[in-house]
Amino acid sequence: MTSHETVSSTAMPAETEVALERASASHFHDHLLSDRAANIKQSAVRDVFDISMQPGLVSLAGGNPYLQSLPLDRLGETASEIISGHGLEALQYGGGQGTLELRRQICEVMAAESITDARPENVIVTAGSQSAQDVAAKVFCNPGDVILVEDPTYVGALNTFEAYQVDAQAVMMDDDGLIPEELERRIGELKGEDKTIKMLYTIPSFNNPSGITLARERRQRIVDICKAHAILILEDNPYGLLRFGDDAFRPLRADNPDDVIYTGSFSKIFGPGLRIGWALVPQHLQRKFYLASEAVILCPPTLNQMLLSAYLRDYDWKAQIDTYRELYKERCDAMLDALEKYMPDGVSWTRPAGGFFIWITMPDGVDTYPLLQQAIDAGVVFIPGAAFSPSDEPNHNLRLAFSAVSSEDIAEGVRRLAPVLQEALAAD
Repeated sequence: MTSHETVSSTAMPAETEVALERASASHFHDHLLSDRAANIKQSAVRDVFDISMQPGLVSLAGGNPYLQSLPLDRLGETASEIISGHGLEALQYGGGQGTLELRRQICEVMAAESITDARPENVIVTAGSQSAQDVAAKVFCNPGDVILVEDPTYVGALNTFEAYQVDAQAVMMDDDGLIPEELERRIGELKGEDKTIKMLYTIPSFNNPSGITLARERRQRIVDICKAHAILILEDNPYGLLRFGDDAFRPLRADNPDDVIYTGSFSKIFGPGLRIGWALVPQHLQRKFYLASEAVILCPPTLNQMLLSAYLRDYDWKAQIDTYRELYKERCDAMLDALEKYMPDGVSWTRPAGGFFIWITMPDGVDTYPLLQQAIDAGVVFIPGAAFSPSDEPNHNLRLAFSAVSSEDIAEGVRRLAPVLQEALAAD
């Protein structure tokens, strides 16, 4: 008789039996898991998103676009017309690289970002730019290979790299972005340890989570350093069009077509629910990248691509970008004003020139992760800085997002957060 049967012979409540069965079943196949599976983790951002759904909380956590400004009624009519008029195509399998029409339109979008030499045959439509990061790690990295990342960097990329057993190594940033001297120093250190460095993953414009933008005078220097060491650059630019001023920031890919894989996404400039992004891949790498992407998703969703193509063809998408830029600048300014008004001495923050996020810095010695529950009790949610670093050390930063929150709620959220940070400062 097993121990479970012994316990069951007594008067065990039915719900307890079910709980025991679930607990034992959850370990039944553990021995079958791959080494890679041990590196797959629940995203800290996703954990906080779930919490953010609680009524009464002001969420300054989620980097969501403000979809209410889209012409939703008209888009609904467009979707209906696509299905009724072209349903046999829209609901069928499509090509693994994406529709030719959308790839041509993506080249037009990139031209607005100063990339004017892109060709549709080198564009691969992906399931959001997250999928492109996954494919890049799979195609180029063996377990133990190094991908250099900014510190801080996008949590989704870190999770992807970890799943492929990649060694993500941080390179220091300052208010002007990635520091070239630090990049050279880290490359030298890692090569001295006999590490194989495959890529630099960078978000040069309006970095997620920090909001920092790589200075113009550093951009080509960063590329030149990587070229000198045969390191490929994976440039992630989902926020590039969402600048607050008139000056555009030229992507690294614009002047370096053979040395940069450029990824973009319609999640921030249209709608994340479509799950449509892209990779612009150097010609000599295109075939391997395309085949690896096709192996993952078979083909991008045809209906979503057709709806997006209709939007780019029949709507004034550039005017919508201008609407977003004005809206997000207003909300960023509201958050900066609230931080000035409510934050205690000893707390500092970035002043982004675009994008969705502001990065808060507490003094050394303050770990912001334990502060999350206190903030929730106070009625506000943020993302702790530890989520955005490959290091396991305590982190004294946190990310605030302003994109999907009204100016009034932004001010209220910061007001609620300030006493939590003040108490942490007093206890330090």
